[in-house]
Amino acid sequence: MDRAENLVPKDPEPRIHPTAELKACKLGRYASIGERVILREVSVGDFSYFERHAEAIYTTIGKFCSIAANSRINALEHPIERLTQHKVSYRPNEYFRWLGVDAAFRERRQAKSVSIGHDVWIGHGAVIMPGVTIGNGAIVGANAVVTRDVPPYAIVAGVPAGPLRQRFTADIAARIENLGWWDWPVEKLARAIPDMQALSIEAFLDRWEDA
Repeated sequence: MDRAENLVPKDPEPRIHPTAELKACKLGRYASIGERVILREVSVGDFSYFERHAEAIYTTIGKFCSIAANSRINALEHPIERLTQHKVSYRPNEYFRWLGVDAAFRERRQAKSVSIGHDVWIGHGAVIMPGVTIGNGAIVGANAVVTRDVPPYAIVAGVPAGPLRQRFTADIAARIENLGWWDWPVEKLARAIPDMQALSIEAFLDRWEDA
């Protein structure tokens, strides 16, 4: 068996910690859901993982994303325009047997879904607000509160989150986008990993763009 074969995960089934709570979710190959993670109507791409105590709702997550502990994606919205912003007005079923969930408010929340691209890193304790889109390769710093869209390969941090810098030059970022490595077969990915470790980003692209 060669080295590349050793780098391919043996079992593509998602791994879900027994304390995690998932409802109406779709998990890709090799996805991993950690301890006490709570997901509601979330799609998780291949190889993406959630660390402990993270939460997400109404979110689409691309491949190879790293979601750190205690992060919150699509943070809960309250109807602050109503007499009360308390959940008694939109989830009265928790208090009264004859009153159901406010379907219109639920649809309002679902309409403000969050979209996260491929190879995104969400830092420890970060909060992503409703309706935000985060581009491929972006980084969200620890404890950041993201209220606006984040461009591809941008690094943002703070409250509210603002840009720090880009991970790569525009030319390199465009080459990575064109490479689309996140869609490679796992066999090709395995062969490329040693070069990811050893080569500069420029040298890696030079070698693999036509591979």
